[in-house]
Amino acid sequence: MDGCRKGPVVGVPPRDVVVIGMGIRTALGAGVSVFTDALWSGTSGISHCAQDGLGVAARVGALDFVPSLAAMGLEAELVARARRAAGRAPRAAQVSLIATLEAWGTMGRAAREIEPRHVHLVVGGSNLELLHTYQMHEKFLAAPEYVPARYALTWMDTHLVGVVSEVLQLHGEGLTVGGASASGNVALIEGQRRVASGRCEVCVILGPMTDLSPVELRALQHTGALGGARDDVGAAEACRPFDQGRDGFIYGQGAACVILASRECAEALGVTVDGRILGGAMCLDGNHLSDPSVEGERRAMQLALEDAGIGADDVDYVNAHATSSVLGDVTELQALDEVFERGSRPVWVNGTKSFTGHCLSAAAVVEAVGVLVQLKHGFLHRNLNLTSPLDTRCQLVGPSTKEASCRLALSNAFGFGGINTSVVMGAAL
Repeated sequence: MDGCRKGPVVGVPPRDVVVIGMGIRTALGAGVSVFTDALWSGTSGISHCAQDGLGVAARVGALDFVPSLAAMGLEAELVARARRAAGRAPRAAQVSLIATLEAWGTMGRAAREIEPRHVHLVVGGSNLELLHTYQMHEKFLAAPEYVPARYALTWMDTHLVGVVSEVLQLHGEGLTVGGASASGNVALIEGQRRVASGRCEVCVILGPMTDLSPVELRALQHTGALGGARDDVGAAEACRPFDQGRDGFIYGQGAACVILASRECAEALGVTVDGRILGGAMCLDGNHLSDPSVEGERRAMQLALEDAGIGADDVDYVNAHATSSVLGDVTELQALDEVFERGSRPVWVNGTKSFTGHCLSAAAVVEAVGVLVQLKHGFLHRNLNLTSPLDTRCQLVGPSTKEASCRLALSNAFGFGGINTSVVMGAAL
């Protein structure tokens, strides 16, 4: 491929970074088309859940791995490698691989043209298999001799790097990056920088499913962070970002993948471009606890705009972190108001977690897919369950889906421990 460089070129401006593949699996169902339809129609994946003492959650549900692979229409060799590498893997790893294979499969036969050494892999997340570890601990207590040898590999986050690289036969660089609930944006920023600088031609960004055990879920309940305690609303109404009646985030399960490439490489491959990643930024606010910071969030957004070479007035739409937490939503709206206060027009704002729940490490990649499909199809999804909105100078999308031809969007993700991130995305040119 003449349009693909072999590595960084000194003195050459950063390259345009485009999205050439997307895949997703959430409580809404499997696939980008299902996800898009749910966003358009206003369908929530949150439901009643008696498991682990949760009142409501957005769980992926049972996954029959082999039939799921067969239904994807993938090449036989790819399916065979997936069965060999992940047939006995924990469910979270299987869900994550399914999302990755959807993204990879959208390139069709063009994927064969990519030199494996020029493809990097970034998995955004840490402590991904906590339920798997909990189950192995129970097995160990009952009968230590029956703990499977493969657990020596599957408890590590890098197990997913190995599985994906084996299935896709990737021979470039691979790593995991962590930033709590901002991990997905950290991965997107890392991947965008790698492609823009010429370190790689293609970068697979995976937001993996985080499978919590009863221990983590109970700890989150004890902090007061989890919502769903209200008995006057249904399960689908429990997650209420930016609403006066919110009471905490709803745990969600899901995985998503986006594949980044240089524009030159995408053109050489002849693949469809789904959107652009213009830049992004992350910063700390010097705090090890869970409370958010207006200053840290504002600074992350402003640094992201600077990195993308645009101003606040250029942004049409913000996909907010918007977890439905009592303090977090107020803090984010204050930060948004400070960033966009001098704009000539109010910026549209919505949040996707009322559809999917909070998918933790995967959340920002799930929401990146959400942003890209909205830009691509010319709509903004509604703010589900917004009946008594908080005060803001921004323009919340409101209770109905809106047709809108947006060009540039900002997507926020913030994590416990003072981690603030923001990514700038654009519609395909």
